[in-house]
Amino acid sequence: MSLISATAIYKSFAGVQALKGASFDLQPGEVHALVGENGAGKTTLIKVITGAVTADGGKLEVNGAAIRDNDPQRARSLGVAAIYQQPALFPDLTVAENIALETEPSGLWRRVNWPRRHERARVLLQQIGAHIDSRALVSELSMPQQQLVEIARALGADARVLILDEPTASLTGQEVEKLFTVVHQLRAAGTGIIYISHRLDELFQLADRITVLRDGMSIATRLAIDVDKQSLIRMMVGKELTATGETSHQSPGEILLETRNLSSRASGLTDITISVRAGEILGLAGLVGSGRTDLARTLFGLEPWDTGEVLLRGENITIRNPGDAIRSGIALVPEDRRRHGVIASMTISQNMTLAALSDISKHGLIDERAEHRASAALTRALGVKTPSIHNAAGNLSGGNQQKVALARWLATDPAVLILDEPTQGVDIGAKSEIYELIREIADRGKAVIMISSDWPELLSMSDRIAVMREGAVTGVIERSEATQERLLRLAFGQSAG
Repeated sequence: MSLISATAIYKSFAGVQALKGASFDLQPGEVHALVGENGAGKTTLIKVITGAVTADGGKLEVNGAAIRDNDPQRARSLGVAAIYQQPALFPDLTVAENIALETEPSGLWRRVNWPRRHERARVLLQQIGAHIDSRALVSELSMPQQQLVEIARALGADARVLILDEPTASLTGQEVEKLFTVVHQLRAAGTGIIYISHRLDELFQLADRITVLRDGMSIATRLAIDVDKQSLIRMMVGKELTATGETSHQSPGEILLETRNLSSRASGLTDITISVRAGEILGLAGLVGSGRTDLARTLFGLEPWDTGEVLLRGENITIRNPGDAIRSGIALVPEDRRRHGVIASMTISQNMTLAALSDISKHGLIDERAEHRASAALTRALGVKTPSIHNAAGNLSGGNQQKVALARWLATDPAVLILDEPTQGVDIGAKSEIYELIREIADRGKAVIMISSDWPELLSMSDRIAVMREGAVTGVIERSEATQERLLRLAFGQSAG
């Protein structure tokens, strides 16, 4: 008997058909991967299963019983739990308190047995090998630790179905291995796991079966051992794509941006000396916490520097805040597009022109026609898929949100564009398009600094790669000499060899 069986599910939002007869099932003790481009319908199907939205048509069964009026509370009572990329925990409560919210009965006059609550949390965490203090505040935990707390909470609520949505997007290699160990333990205990990830390599390490969605329809369900990466890509996008971003590289021009012995106590940076030329993509590599994002924030004026110099076209510049950076010709597309990249409630047009308001304003008032012209041109140039530029940016897929974030800073016509994890969490088709856009930007004479945790991505896109460790640059390698092994050696503080 299937834990979950979704048959011919239909769902539309404001006339847009998100699901067109999609089907999916999950067996006990199985990891079933759900893949597809952003906008393929994965999120909507998961929301139907968890009761967050109601399907317009089709049949949903949980543990063999038909479910007609599903909602989140009912789904949880049936043993369905979802863990998303951003954990849904209360940061100001302890680990034990967060776990108790799902595992203890509610009631206004119920007396809390605190020793029992902490012991219950400790046992649940121990079951998945998580060495986390039940008395610690969630705000003090790392992202992977928060994910483990959510898994422990789901187990405590007797979840038989666990949905993991992009669980490794913010994890290091060691943290990913830890998560995989937990997934294997849960599968061996009979838990069914729906696993969603754009990192296709992970699927072949974990999944028993893989279902591909495209345009709201289930294209195929295959045993993981019967498919490879290229066949998955073909099913996802309906055509062949170069997933690694291999691009042609031209000879760079003059040095546009240079740092000399740049140090910052606030950012933990020490003696950073790097340069990037016109027409060049400088990759910035390193492990999580190595200082890559801190360097980007410092160059954009979000963090101060104490000593050293920043030069633009050979001239010393002072950057006290983002306004100084923008006026100097430096732009930053941040890593977290949901918090800092786009404003979900604002329109696509408003998001695109937000950093260039002076160019579309007269006497302090926004010229709506100028705003429309500028955003329409950027939408066409970047290939943003939307019925209207006046739709809310939050309704776009992840890849299209990233394009909107990119468009906002292209509107300022920067000399230097810093991209922090530009393809994180976007699908294979959107990645290919973003790679082409980045290369086109460099070919127009801009200098691009690209931060990425995806080593193959850096190796294929960069002209040179600077590697960071503990706030310092440990080496800069030319494209022709760069290998993943050499990058890793520098990231661990060893000689590149």
